[in-house]
Amino acid sequence: MAKLRNDLIKKLEQIPNLEDRPSKVAGGSAIFYKNKEIAHFHHDNEIDVRLTKKIIRKEGLNHFDDSTVHKHRSPNSEWIELRFYKAKDVDEVVRLFKLALEQY
Repeated sequence: MAKLRNDLIKKLEQIPNLEDRPSKVAGGSAIFYKNKEIAHFHHDNEIDVRLTKKIIRKEGLNHFDDSTVHKHRSPNSEWIELRFYKAKDVDEVVRLFKLALEQY
C-alpha cells in the first residue's frame, strides 16, 4: 500500500464512526461511516467520495476530465474523485470528509 494512502486511512480512522474495510460496491478498500460506504479507492492516489452536491458546489470541486473510472459521471452526482499526491493533499481530503460528515 502506498504511503499516502496508508496515511489517509490512518487519519480517517481517527474520526469517530469511520472505518476502512472491503468495498461492497467497487471491490478493494472503502471507507464506511456507520456501516454505510461513503468512499472507495480507485488506486493508491485517488479516492471516490460521496461528498454531497452541496459541498462539491460550495468547494468549487470539478470532476476530472481524465477520469479512467467515471468518464461519464453526471455533474450533479454526490460523488467526486479526489486525488492526493502530497501530505497537504491528504489533509485536504480529510477536511472534505469532515465537511461531508456534517451532512449525514
